[in-house]
Amino acid sequence: MGAIYRREVGAFFTSSIAYVFLTVFYLASGYFFFGSCLASATTDMSGVFSSLFLIVTILIPILTMRLFSEEKKQKTEQGLLTAPVSIGGIVLGKYFAALTMYTIGIAILFLYALILSFFGAVAWGIVAANVLALFFLGAAFIAVTLFISSLTENQVVAAVIGIIALLALYLLDLIAQLVDSVPVLPTVLNALSFYTRYYDFTCGLFDPASVLFYISTAVLFNFFTVRVFEKRRWS
Repeated sequence: MGAIYRREVGAFFTSSIAYVFLTVFYLASGYFFFGSCLASATTDMSGVFSSLFLIVTILIPILTMRLFSEEKKQKTEQGLLTAPVSIGGIVLGKYFAALTMYTIGIAILFLYALILSFFGAVAWGIVAANVLALFFLGAAFIAVTLFISSLTENQVVAAVIGIIALLALYLLDLIAQLVDSVPVLPTVLNALSFYTRYYDFTCGLFDPASVLFYISTAVLFNFFTVRVFEKRRWS
């Protein structure tokens, strides 16, 4: 797994995906930071974290689109599958490489909080909880889009389907309202809502159940990805 992880982290920078991801994330987060905090003269960063949900929804599929689809397109997938490493190690190596890049991106939020601390008191506990929530949200979304990348050899298709899938998860609350006349379904959709759980963190509510929800999603979709490649290995 370590070799796969190091290879993929290096590939992010040689393919320029890391630069695109980090640049867009820093510009978007900086814009929200200026508008929500600096321009409003407040140390409350809840507006920044709330706005970043949609940005993450769009950027993560771009971060993960090549991880498996490129292997399939360049015909290197079979070599990878026959390498002396478990499929789980391959999937987790790529998964943690993407998660590392994502973590580098969201780490800048601590810098924003540090800047605000020169102008007033910053609730560091709430900031840390929000960054942690953003981390777990990203961990879940990366697993979902990594699974999508394993299903196609076209990077663009992987990115587009990934964005659509994450937007669907983002809109679960709205969908629940539209089908409120259907028994049970709204309750199920609200229970699966990624945004509601994330929004609670931006309001200062740390819910261990939400953390478990995000971790479970990441584990489940990584398992699905492993199953996809186990089927290919023996087909």
